[in-house]
Amino acid sequence: MPALRQFKHPGPAAPIRREAVRTALKPVEGMLRPGEVFMAEVARVFAEAGCKGGFLNIEGGACDPFRYVLPAFSPDKDHAAWYSATFAPEAGGKFHSATAMVGERDGTPFLHCHGIWDTGEGALRMGHVLPFDSIVSRPITVKGYGSATATFSSIPDPETNFTLFSAKGESGEGNGILLRVRPNEDVGIAIEDVCREHGIESARIYGIGSINEPVFEDGRRVVCLATEIAIENGVLEMTPDGLRASIDAAVVDTDGVIYHGRLARGDNPVGVTFELVIIENRES
Repeated sequence: MPALRQFKHPGPAAPIRREAVRTALKPVEGMLRPGEVFMAEVARVFAEAGCKGGFLNIEGGACDPFRYVLPAFSPDKDHAAWYSATFAPEAGGKFHSATAMVGERDGTPFLHCHGIWDTGEGALRMGHVLPFDSIVSRPITVKGYGSATATFSSIPDPETNFTLFSAKGESGEGNGILLRVRPNEDVGIAIEDVCREHGIESARIYGIGSINEPVFEDGRRVVCLATEIAIENGVLEMTPDGLRASIDAAVVDTDGVIYHGRLARGDNPVGVTFELVIIENRES
């Protein structure tokens, strides 16, 4: 397999490229209530489930006001990529689909959310939700999985010079894995390797992150080093060729153009970070 293209970051490369915590995951679901801050409602749902970290899938409902950003090129040498100015659509945002990775920052609940929404501008938009600046205006149904003992903890990352989610907790037994993949690792192969190490041969994959010039199986390439990704359908299974992760993803570039497709194995290096929850398929 040819060498992956490299995304140069300002700091030294961390020695551990894949942070994996094996943990017990249980279903989490609820309704985000109108009039409340998006972040606060997600925190409430997780607290009521007795969970610290995990993810939620979001479909339907709306926020108004609604605030989000796009990926952007860095204006200086302090970071390899950055964020756009904040978008504040007058009509708010109706969720089409989104995934929120849930954890903590400075000891309080925090989340990282990528998704697709309708802002009343004639076409769907995609980006990164600003959860403290968005207010639920129509009930939002959320469903996902969480862990009572493991979480994503937002801490300073010298390699990228960002504060990013890291998978934290004592790795033990359980039906799932919280996984953080660092820059320049192919996301699919990283998932396969981690699951192989943990003896997992069949699983569902959820997550969000960034990829340096994403490439789809049909040959399409998003020629943009700063992107944001949301997994729309992810499956790990044993095939005649070995353990394989199939990842259908939505991608947005710095111009706000949205792409959909299955990521080509071995040709999708993480740009800044990728956060994942892997849930093993078990018969019982």
